[in-house]
Amino acid sequence: MSKIDLISNEWTDLVFEGRNQAYGAYKLRKGTSKRNVWSLIIVALAAVLLYLGLQLQRMAEANKKVENTQAVQLANLQEKKKEAKVEKKPEIQKQEPEKVVEQVKSSVKFTAPVIKKDNEVKEEDEIKLDEVQKSDKAVGTFNVQGNDEVGGAVLKAKEEIAAPEPPKHVVEETKIFTVVEQMPLFPGGDAALMGYLRDNIHYPTVAAENGVQGRVVVGFVVERDGSITDVNVLRSVDPSLDREAMRVVKSMPKWTPGKQNGSAVRVKYQVPVTFRLQ
Repeated sequence: MSKIDLISNEWTDLVFEGRNQAYGAYKLRKGTSKRNVWSLIIVALAAVLLYLGLQLQRMAEANKKVENTQAVQLANLQEKKKEAKVEKKPEIQKQEPEKVVEQVKSSVKFTAPVIKKDNEVKEEDEIKLDEVQKSDKAVGTFNVQGNDEVGGAVLKAKEEIAAPEPPKHVVEETKIFTVVEQMPLFPGGDAALMGYLRDNIHYPTVAAENGVQGRVVVGFVVERDGSITDVNVLRSVDPSLDREAMRVVKSMPKWTPGKQNGSAVRVKYQVPVTFRLQ
């Protein structure tokens, strides 16, 4: 069997040998090879365009996944910034230097009167009103020989007021304990806590589609009234899982607070939140 050449026109000449080649069929058959070539070119171009379209679609889907991951990470960072507390530095008060009194007025030290029995009073301790009234010296804190009796100032004692120590119960109210005599307890115990987490967790769609699973460890503080504060992630798995674990922990009901020396205190606590795909 001879080979078929779709491009060559020799077969046309063989078919129409000895026939009327001016007939339209001859010209139509003569252009068959050219049409075959164009058909092959068009099919090849269509295949190339289809391949490029599929590649572009895959690249667009990959970029979309990257953008979703970046958006989740940015939302997690913004949430942590909101939870972060800004502590103000204590203002430093400038102490003004003590003024030196150059002009001093003479003064006699004032002694507070003490009521005693007559036989216990010494003569030198008696207050002699006549001498006080006749004296031109002022009554002050010290016995001072002044240098300006008209425009001078009477020296006064410098008073120092010591700051009182904070009461112990105030310190215990603000202190955060790690281990106490009676640890905080979820209503119903640990089994009830695990059941609450299992029933209230909503698996993030993004994590489920990507097959992400694991255990997120969340830390928090059980306050003296049993409320939950300072929620943060101690062990991260994925931004979407971390955010869902923090949401569930924040929504927990009030705990039985921890106690130290019979009083309710603030206690650090941590809970593992497990995400597992069925």
